[in-house]
Formats: sequence, structure tokens, C-alpha cells
Amino acid sequence: MSFFNKIFGSSEEEIPSPEFWKYIESEEDLNQAIAASVEKKVAIFKHSTRCFISKTVLKNFEKKVENSDKNVEFYFLDLLAHRDLSNKIADDLGVTHQSPQLIVLENGVVVNHASHQSISLSLT
Repeated sequence: MSFFNKIFGSSEEEIPSPEFWKYIESEEDLNQAIAASVEKKVAIFKHSTRCFISKTVLKNFEKKVENSDKNVEFYFLDLLAHRDLSNKIADDLGVTHQSPQLIVLENGVVVNHASHQSISLSLT
């Protein structure tokens, strides 16, 4: 990886590896995430694979989740690959698009959201 890729991020697609992620790759996946929020909290992490800030926030967030005992379902959206779904989230849930962004749902409704350095496990 070159120096500039380390600073600004590369164009290579990076999918997070922790097992707790459920991926949103279709409108059906999004609908399932919203429906799941009736049973327990759902957190949707919107990530830009080309953004260094997004990568850093994601890695820090993943470390916190792996060491937590939160009863939350965690969903991941690669917003570069699925910008249409990111736009749908903004429209349907009434949350202005940001990246990175964490949106927390309960009973199909946004109960918390944050972006950039404000993203924290405590939001869930």
C-alpha cells in the first residue's frame, strides 16, 4: 500500500471481517434490518471504503463492539457500492446522509444517530 493510500484510503473495496456484521446489500436486507428493530435494537453503520476517517472510525467501533455485551444487531452498509440504499435510508428514516454514520433503530424508528468522531457504542 502506498503512502497516499495509507493517508487517504485506497480504491480497493474493504469489507469488514468481524462476525457480528449483517450486510445490507439490497432493499430486502434493509427492510429486514428495520423489521428486526421491533425485536431488539438495530445499529446500521454506513461506511465509505475510500475514506480514511471512515476506516478509522469503523476499526475503533469494531473493537468496542467485539468487547461489549450489547444485545444489538449490527448491520453494515458499504455506501459506495450501495449508494441507492444509503439514499433510501436517508429518505425513509429521515436522517441526513453522512459518512461514516451510525443509525440506531428501535421499533422501526430512529432513536439515535451520529457521524464521524461522534460515533460510539454508547449510542446503542
